Amino acid sequence: MENKIIGLGQLAITVKDVQLSLPFYTQVLGLQFLFAPTEQLAFVLCGDTRLMLSQPQGGGEVGKNSIPYFKTTAIEQFYAAALEQGALGERAPQLAAQMPDHQLWIGFLKDPDGNLIGLMEEKR
Repeated sequence: MENKIIGLGQLAITVKDVQLSLPFYTQVLGLQFLFAPTEQLAFVLCGDTRLMLSQPQGGGEVGKNSIPYFKTTAIEQFYAAALEQGALGERAPQLAAQMPDHQLWIGFLKDPDGNLIGLMEEKR
């Protein structure tokens, strides 16, 4: 059997206050709440990938994380709706690359702690 990575199972995002950030991920981004074993730790579901929202532990620093890119449809409308719900806009969606069979569009929001949140759509 070959050893290989088969997908992304979980992504940790460091936030200042899990309870303050949770509505951004569940209401603004529309991700499914899974569970919260403590007030400092919560899990939401994005497709098949779990996101772990946690306060800094060891090397984590608020607002200086890897950037998750969420696949979406109708990226311009999704971005506008997120702004209407109080999300901070970083960069409106724009064409990032013309591929042979689709256009890649990318936009960015910020969560309440300033973590950059990527939005992407592959327009065919």
